[in-house]
Amino acid sequence: MNSKAQIVATIGPSSVDPDVFLSMLEHDMAVARLNFSWGGLDEKKSQIEMIRKIAKKFGKHVPIICDLPGPRVQEKYSHTYDREAISAITDQDKEYIKFAVEQGIEYIAVSFVGSEKDIKLCREVIKSFGGSQPIIAKIERRRAVENLDKIIAAADAVMIARGDLGNEVPLEQIPFIQDRIIKKPKWQVSRSSPPPRCFCR
Repeated sequence: MNSKAQIVATIGPSSVDPDVFLSMLEHDMAVARLNFSWGGLDEKKSQIEMIRKIAKKFGKHVPIICDLPGPRVQEKYSHTYDREAISAITDQDKEYIKFAVEQGIEYIAVSFVGSEKDIKLCREVIKSFGGSQPIIAKIERRRAVENLDKIIAAADAVMIARGDLGNEVPLEQIPFIQDRIIKKPKWQVSRSSPPPRCFCR
């Protein structure tokens, strides 16, 4: 069977080296994820330039995901999120969205999505900066699972963030939630369709 799966790789300190990134391309990496929870915009700009330069030499287009931090709260050895936050889109996220639009980043991922309202707000912010980037809704909260159908209808793609989701629902439920999401009719696309609609990490 020919797999429709594509490899999404997070670019960080160990993979920003051009030789390492080239090796990743040679091993079928398809999409680059930039985690905006860490590092400054100058660092992200350098990463974007490196990705595009090496990908061009390799003769390949590598879409980039701007993964927003959302209402993330960093703890000593891990992280959680602000459960009192009204929206998953913070003021800091809006600055990152502006940067993503200016840099022509292909996808914007919204962290700690609670409902379809978070996706609609993100789309409004993107549009306010002159962009039209597709939005990935990250499913990592129990509330997101409860509002799954409306979130899927509002978003262009979903990312199943299994690590964070495992802090919200029993671990044994995650494979079934993942299977349920993947089998949603919206993701059953043809071979001629754009890049994947469902990401897992």
